[in-house]
Amino acid sequence: MSDDPELRVAGHALFKAREVAAQHARSWVLAGDTLVYGDGEFFTKPDDSAHARYMLQRLQAMGEHRVYTASCLLNSESTVFQLVEYAVVSFQNIPESDIASYLNGTEWSDKAGAYAIQGWAGQFASCIAGDFETIVGMSEVTVKKLFAMSGFQFSGE
Repeated sequence: MSDDPELRVAGHALFKAREVAAQHARSWVLAGDTLVYGDGEFFTKPDDSAHARYMLQRLQAMGEHRVYTASCLLNSESTVFQLVEYAVVSFQNIPESDIASYLNGTEWSDKAGAYAIQGWAGQFASCIAGDFETIVGMSEVTVKKLFAMSGFQFSGE
């Protein structure tokens, strides 16, 4: 596994795409992955609420971090088309009582870095560079770029 966040997230997206393609021969497959990275540390999906608390406290303490999203398209011949993008996120101070309340729910449980900027964390997090949609996941613009790279023609275009 690579220590480079772009290579790591690209590898994850490609793995997911190939897993699906193996079950659906000669199909087009679109897959993606998101990774949170800052100060040399990867922030995966949390193991439990204590891990989520650590991540949220660490992310706000470091000031800025990057969210990488890899998008991977496999055509029906399994040719790979891939893009990796990132955005920079900054957290404001999050009151401990808000973190405790958040951790009583489940939103954090399947999110890289223990947060979704379009959810609860949006009141404390800001996209300060890059595309907001990169933080949320795969953007429509990226999907269109991948299909253009592949030569796929949408009907009516």
